[in-house]
Amino acid sequence: MRATLPGADAPSAGPAPIQIALYRFTHWTGTVAVREHGSVWRGAARTTNSTARVRAQHGYGPVVQGKAAAMASDNGGAVGGGCEPELSESLRTFGAVLKALREEAGLTQEQFAPLVRYSPAYIAKIEQGKRFPPRELLKRSDEVLGAVAARVLEAAAKSLTRKAGLASWFRQWAGIEEEAISLYAYECRAVPGLLQPEPYIRAVFDRRLPPVTEEQLDRAVAARLDRQQIIVQRPNTAFSFIIEQAVLERRLGGSQVTKAVVDHLLAMSRLRNVEIQLMPLRQEDHCGVDGHMYLAETPDHRWLGYTEGQRSSNLISAPKDVSVLLQRYGKLRSQAHDCRATVSLLEQMRGAL
Repeated sequence: MRATLPGADAPSAGPAPIQIALYRFTHWTGTVAVREHGSVWRGAARTTNSTARVRAQHGYGPVVQGKAAAMASDNGGAVGGGCEPELSESLRTFGAVLKALREEAGLTQEQFAPLVRYSPAYIAKIEQGKRFPPRELLKRSDEVLGAVAARVLEAAAKSLTRKAGLASWFRQWAGIEEEAISLYAYECRAVPGLLQPEPYIRAVFDRRLPPVTEEQLDRAVAARLDRQQIIVQRPNTAFSFIIEQAVLERRLGGSQVTKAVVDHLLAMSRLRNVEIQLMPLRQEDHCGVDGHMYLAETPDHRWLGYTEGQRSSNLISAPKDVSVLLQRYGKLRSQAHDCRATVSLLEQMRGAL
């Protein structure tokens, strides 16, 4: 059954969930007008100043700057492995709208998910405002929920790209991660977020400036551990990690934390879909002097890149720029220890702790 929006002559027994969700959406995002069979939905909203500069290609390519973006680093940020930001109002509203439209169509998450070719868990995260909705979801929803619902979701998605702040951009990359068929990461600052055991996550946030509260720390730990589940939940995704040996030699958090990191890396390296390579302390031909990088291959075989700096982050979609990152990552792979040599080195380091 397709979702239909209630008309002006609907019974006045109180607002339906879909009306509440749509009101929240229009109140936040701006005017919405969807016309079908003579019905028009309109809403006026607050607008917010955007400090983000968006260079979009196929819906990607934002450059995030400012205070919020500073949270997005591997030393205590979102993508590389730091604080998962608190839910944004617009993402929660988008999730509420999607949920209302799905329920109006008489579908559970378990029924809806395969129809749009996502997992129920992923749909749940989008409805909770924890993930940036991928563009493909909007296209597939038209077939399942109908044209009106698809237009409402499209308008909601546009409002998300207009909203400044880290939350939407991080969740956009997190959504890319969850759909990717290949994920590469080169880290010279910290252990990649997807490979951090809990003691290391806590050590990172214990040392973060400005300081975080205990509640913020617990929330960040839980969010990152949840994000790490994609490694085991997606056995057909190829994960490749290159980590500077110096990151482990630093012994962030002390010997016990470093032992936990080494043990976790050894355990993860046994997974069939995971490759971990350490870059030796001395490498005269090192080509990673420009810093860390993250790369993802989408289901339609496009590559996207992600990089960070102090208080800024960049999601890269231009093919010529992504090509540069891929060339560099390929070279770094050849310069790092191979997987077997890395395991041997990790075991040596474990014995020395």
